[in-house]
Amino acid sequence: MNKKINWQNAHHWRLTIQWLFFGWCLFLGIQFGLFVRHFETLGQTGYYPRPPGVEGFLPIGSLVSLKTWLFTGHFDPVHPAALVLFLTFLAMALLTKKSFCSFICPVGTLSEGAWKLGGRLFGRNFRIWRSLDLFMQFTKYALLFFFVKLILFGMPVFALREFIAAPYWAIADVKMLHFFTEMSTSSMVVIAVLAVLSVIYKNFWCRYLCPYGALLGLLSMLSLFKVSRKAECCTSCGACSRACPAQIDVQNKHCVHSPECTGCLTCVGSCPEQGALAMAFLKQPLPGIVFVVIVVILFGGGVLAGMLGGHWQSSLTYEDYQHLIPLARQL
Repeated sequence: MNKKINWQNAHHWRLTIQWLFFGWCLFLGIQFGLFVRHFETLGQTGYYPRPPGVEGFLPIGSLVSLKTWLFTGHFDPVHPAALVLFLTFLAMALLTKKSFCSFICPVGTLSEGAWKLGGRLFGRNFRIWRSLDLFMQFTKYALLFFFVKLILFGMPVFALREFIAAPYWAIADVKMLHFFTEMSTSSMVVIAVLAVLSVIYKNFWCRYLCPYGALLGLLSMLSLFKVSRKAECCTSCGACSRACPAQIDVQNKHCVHSPECTGCLTCVGSCPEQGALAMAFLKQPLPGIVFVVIVVILFGGGVLAGMLGGHWQSSLTYEDYQHLIPLARQL
């Protein structure tokens, strides 16, 4: 058992935190489903408080809220937690790489679990040809460009205000829930295909299709944290490069600058040589557990700041939901 779990290895702490967050997301989803069910049954089922954390699943609307806040100073009161979480994840990318992807994102957790299952089933994970791999990676940046152009450059201020005030935005979280609970056949087929591809190829969705990850990856290049290698301690065994889920050739780099690096510490945890590889701050190597603690503090600090600043609970009242949720499928 000690060979499988080493609590001195920061990578194992990261995995624990990752799955705890996944469990928490499931809990929030169930609670939110019960909240919505209360209004859909016109009060015949029990009432459960609405968990603001579900707004973390509204990244596109959060981008609208961000632009509205920057241009008008108006902090969206309808889904304030969405903007708080979006800002928190952006700050995490700027400070601690794409740690949102490797510590918090439930899709990233499932994706990692899928390719690890694939490794057990097939004895390995497959790789797409390098030229095709590079071309496919462009897809997520193209999607990011589409949303940035549409929202940041294409929507005037009056359109932003109308979107924030629209009934559709008020129940965007409910529409998101219905996507999963009332999934169409085409959606199920697409998700099934992505799931199969994620078993075969490491992080297929994250690597090729996720515009959120593309945005965080670009910001993460400004982070002062970087995985650094000491050439004098390295034996060129290649363990770090083989272990890297993002397929970064860590072994042949002094410092990893790639936007694909999620700060997952897998390469660091797989290195057999003491002091050869570490997460470094301004090129100063740090214990991996320090990086883990900083990631947790940043996330917790962002959420706490939103709560203390009065930007966490929605301004919508019980009566608002009583009116809007039964109409959700018509909006």
